[in-house]
Amino acid sequence: MNIAQLLPIIVALPLAAAATSLLLGRRPKTQIVVTLGTLLVVLGIGVATLVAADHDNVVSIVLGGWQAPWGISLVADRLSALLVVVATTMLLGVLVYAIGQGITDGDAETPVTIFQPTYLVLAAGLFNAFLAGDLFNMFVGFEIMLAASYVLITLGGTGPRIRSGVIYIVVSLVSSVFFLVAIALLYGATGTVNMAQLAQRIPELPAETQTIVHLSLLLGFCIKAAVFPLSFWLPDSYPTAPAPVTAVFAGLLTKVGVYAIIRTETLLFAHHDVSAPLMTLAFFTLLIGIMGAIAQADIRRLLSFTLVSHIGYMLFGIALGTQAGIAATIYYMVHHITVQTTLFLAVGLVERVGGTTSLTRLSGVLNASPLISALFLVPALNLGGIPPFSGFIGKLALILAGVQTANWLTWVVIGAMILTSLLTLYPLARVWNLGFWRPAIDPDRRHSRMLRSLQENPLAPPRRVAQRDVSKLMISATAGMVVLTLALTVFAGPLLGFADRAATTVADPLWMIATLLGPLSGGAA
Repeated sequence: MNIAQLLPIIVALPLAAAATSLLLGRRPKTQIVVTLGTLLVVLGIGVATLVAADHDNVVSIVLGGWQAPWGISLVADRLSALLVVVATTMLLGVLVYAIGQGITDGDAETPVTIFQPTYLVLAAGLFNAFLAGDLFNMFVGFEIMLAASYVLITLGGTGPRIRSGVIYIVVSLVSSVFFLVAIALLYGATGTVNMAQLAQRIPELPAETQTIVHLSLLLGFCIKAAVFPLSFWLPDSYPTAPAPVTAVFAGLLTKVGVYAIIRTETLLFAHHDVSAPLMTLAFFTLLIGIMGAIAQADIRRLLSFTLVSHIGYMLFGIALGTQAGIAATIYYMVHHITVQTTLFLAVGLVERVGGTTSLTRLSGVLNASPLISALFLVPALNLGGIPPFSGFIGKLALILAGVQTANWLTWVVIGAMILTSLLTLYPLARVWNLGFWRPAIDPDRRHSRMLRSLQENPLAPPRRVAQRDVSKLMISATAGMVVLTLALTVFAGPLLGFADRAATTVADPLWMIATLLGPLSGGAA
């Protein structure tokens, strides 16, 4: 069978499984089997697609019997196939964690009858966004994710979650408006939304039209990617959700925006240079994000700000516009997806052991659970860029790519990257010192600290301070994710080599044009 014929299954199977899971609402164990089985099948197809894309550069199919550009195109080059595999792996790890949490707590945090089908719908939206060969189909993937993520972020129905969900959906809808307006402008100006055909026709548009459409798309994608100053919504939205939901959101959803920016800059607007504005945004995203992290006293909010900060690294690689810059960005994306997801899962374990994620009340975790402490420490060191972890390798690759084409602005951003990497260590060290090394606070002192914290900030949502059991399945899932973060270091050479091959295809839009349009590509080879 041609691998290209399996691409629709990557999107359709999770949707079909979500419908099946809804019908099995009274059989939660069967729902879990359906969800796990679906993601395992998608992972197998994703790996096969990745191998095929690495061999053929691009794998594609046009649905419905129509020829491109009129039919709906699904396209997997090395980048999109890699992200499908990485996303599926993360979804599986978080799902196992959520199952363990459900076994321990029941349905209070992640009710199986709602969580499982919605989780599958979110997965379908992710895969559709990564594989879309036209802008409107990518928009549909974004909206599928939005619908599912709003349900997931408000699970439990608590006041803080509803408030954060409202903020999240309003900002996401604004982003979608910019995206949809840009699609309408492009269709009106070029008569197509197929990305390969747009790559041919956009350079023929007037410069003013190109600028308007380009900035509209970037604005929508920068909101989704949480690029400063459009990142204000993220630290208030992610920390209130259940730990498995926060982990998926932090690890994957912002990277969809980064992926869309890569496609925009390399395929649609390769001849319309906005590298200077992107460099400037990268500079402020790096520094403002990490300064926000330093000011936080809650681990989840602290990590949310570091998430914003590290988007700046990826934006820098995209702004370089070189093959080396894109290759380093691809590697760093994979690193950050894995490490950020793992950290939020580890924080979920820390909250259960310590009863809180507030550094004013958390203490004694190292004595209470050395294993959970280690599960937090390893990805934290990785996020901080300590050698020889993948965070250090990815940052070094980005810096070396910047040095190759350095101008004064590039050097300024490189300086900001180095400073951000050093500053990242400070909040992480503070978390370790206060939450893990500090001797345990007795219950009376813990209660008085909680009251004092509420008096100082009465609007802050109270956190439960009762410790909860941690299931072996939750620890096993987090430990497996930690192993994956270490694998990014052990196999950094092959991964960087693959990222370089992926960047070769991404940086040359002729591959996509020739694959989708064939003779219409004007001789692209």
